[in-house]
Amino acid sequence: MRSERSIIFLVGAVQFINILDFMMVLPLGPDFAKALGIPNALLGYIGGSYTAAAAVAGFAGSFFLDRFDRRKALAVAMTGLVIGTVAGGLATGLASLMAARVVAGMFGGPATSIALAIIADVIPVERRGKALGAVMGAFSVASVVGVPLSLRLSLHGGWQMPFFFVGGLGLVVVALSSSLLPSLRMHLQGPRPTQDSWRALATLLSRPLVRLSYTMTATVMMAGFILIPNLSAYIQFNLGFERQYIDLLYMAGGAASFFTMRVAGWVVDRYGAFRAAAGASAALLVLAYFWFIHFIPGTPIIIFFVGYMVANSFRNVAHQTLITKVPGPTERARFMSIQSTVQHLASSLGAFTSARLLVELPDHRLVGMPTVAAVSMVLTALLPGLFYVVEGRLRMVISPRPA
Repeated sequence: MRSERSIIFLVGAVQFINILDFMMVLPLGPDFAKALGIPNALLGYIGGSYTAAAAVAGFAGSFFLDRFDRRKALAVAMTGLVIGTVAGGLATGLASLMAARVVAGMFGGPATSIALAIIADVIPVERRGKALGAVMGAFSVASVVGVPLSLRLSLHGGWQMPFFFVGGLGLVVVALSSSLLPSLRMHLQGPRPTQDSWRALATLLSRPLVRLSYTMTATVMMAGFILIPNLSAYIQFNLGFERQYIDLLYMAGGAASFFTMRVAGWVVDRYGAFRAAAGASAALLVLAYFWFIHFIPGTPIIIFFVGYMVANSFRNVAHQTLITKVPGPTERARFMSIQSTVQHLASSLGAFTSARLLVELPDHRLVGMPTVAAVSMVLTALLPGLFYVVEGRLRMVISPRPA
């Protein structure tokens, strides 16, 4: 089998395409909204259509993903994602763009589940936090390189160009991962559960720890995605930040979070997920209040943007590391698929909620952002308690499942 480092790199490349496909659509929102006649207040529906489709696909995948070689399943999921991405560049209005995002979500959601299952299969638990920090560094690379480049391509080549660019890059990553990743069938070895898929799912969901971890996931995702789809429009139209410099914001935020994720993985492995998440949540509460509710004119926007990305990335590393410790080897893909369902349902709920709470004025300013931020803050305040309970329950397990 290839080394842990090469597997982490390949999974990270897959995650880079998956994350970039999702991340670029949100900051590009004002660009394609203007070209396609879509109100900025409805941009949450674009993000929500992806996450809702990913949620459905994640649930469906929980019944069969554990039956296949991880490498083959990942290749199919990534190919479908590429098709959905390219279709986005061919959209002619709100309906066709949402349809393209549904296709991307149907395959992008399972791709994330499979990628995380691969890491959990291959990397021992004592090094998993560091490995997940490296894989989730794809988020930062997408922010530092991918999103700014997409914004620049849109500015000079039209809003469709980023979709075609990412689609082409995705084909390259599909080819590399299919040819270089080893066959991953470790989860198929040994005795297999005898119950049917529905009973296996019911058994999984009957465990209090599993339900708690999913509750934690839903809270994390809704707290973030009630805000994230509207950041680009809010920064440009409410705070007066010029469009031509938006890419620099994402570059700075991504660069900072790239290094933060490495530190976050080490902190989680050494001090635990609860402490890491509590610190990140406290920072997010302060940032949300002074950015959206009581913004002081003249305050550099880059401080809030970089701070938000860094704190959010820190919390996400703690979250992802903690949840990988919950399932056993033979149920990881099933667990991660339901995890993906919960994650994307909560994301779509957050995005759709923001679209319902916001109103766009004739000058494109968004009315209602303080209310949206307040909802995010309430959810964020609940998270340290959830992390504490989940981590404590895991410590109480007398015989931990093998990694």
